[in-house]
This record gives sequence, structure tokens and C-alpha cells, in this order.
Amino acid sequence: MRIAFLTAPEGVEQVELTDPWQAALDAGHEPVLVSTKSGEVQAFDHLDKADTFPVDETVAQASAEDFGGLVLPGGVANPDFLRTDPKAVEFVRDFFTRGRPVAAICHAPWTLVEADVVRGRELTSWPSLRTDLSNAGATWTDEQVKICDHGPNTLVTSRKPDDLKAFCAAFLDVFGKESAR
Repeated sequence: MRIAFLTAPEGVEQVELTDPWQAALDAGHEPVLVSTKSGEVQAFDHLDKADTFPVDETVAQASAEDFGGLVLPGGVANPDFLRTDPKAVEFVRDFFTRGRPVAAICHAPWTLVEADVVRGRELTSWPSLRTDLSNAGATWTDEQVKICDHGPNTLVTSRKPDDLKAFCAAFLDVFGKESAR
């Protein structure tokens, strides 16, 4: 399965990009780095600059139709930037419209709020997003991983980097079942 990993040009939490990316590769999927600008993505380790990663496609070039699933890594600045970019928001919304699975960790659900796709859904996130998600119509829960299939697609969410092992296992299971269809 081709899996889109959507990040802003700067601010993604590196481990929330690299661990799921490697897990997808190890499972035989094709991860594709999608961003709002071409060139490279500057990752961060909390507030410190970390590595850069080459962008494969921009949201202007990409279509949800070309991917089997979407992974949204966190970092505070990353989803905050994405939710202000109309093309990024539409790209995310299109996965829900098409019924494709989406996985989001940490602060990434901010982009889901902006795409207006969390109403009636159950999810988890970094605790500071609880009020934003509740105000957007979601039911927030404090769990390592939450899998919600009460909507047009399956949504996998996790709270933080400490949950990455469980997050990767859950989204790979969900995406694998989708790929088998």
C-alpha cells in the first residue's frame, strides 16, 4: 500500500515521522512524504532542530485517490501549520470522504479538527488538545491507542511518542486489513 505521510515544511516531531515510516517500510508498504512545499522537511526533537527529509510530493501534486492510507505525525508546530493551509486540509478531508484509513499521533489531530472530520468520532491525542477535540464534536479519551470505526473510515490515534510502538502496531493492522480488501 502507498501511504502518505503528511507534514509541514518545518516542525514535525522526528520520531513521530521516522518510527511509523520505518514500521510501514518493514511491513512492505510504500511510505511517501507529502508536504505543502517541495524540497526538504525540517524535523525537530521537541524544540531542537533534528534531521531533514526529502519531500516526495506536495499537496498540490498529490491526491488521496493515489494512496491507501494517511499518517499524520505530530509535533506542536507541524499540525498548527498544516491546519492553516487549505490544500493540506482538503488533502486530509479527502481521505475521510474516500473511506481511507487515517492514523494521527500527538498534536496531529489539530489538522483533523480543521478538516471537520472528528465530529462523532472517538480519539486520543496529546492531552492539551482535549478541549479542542471536544469542542469539535469528538469524544476524547486518555488511552495509548484509540481505533475508531464510527465514521466513513477507520481512524487510529495515539497520545505521544511513548505510545509509538502501540500506534505503529495498530495502524499497520488497520491499514493491512484495508489493503487486503
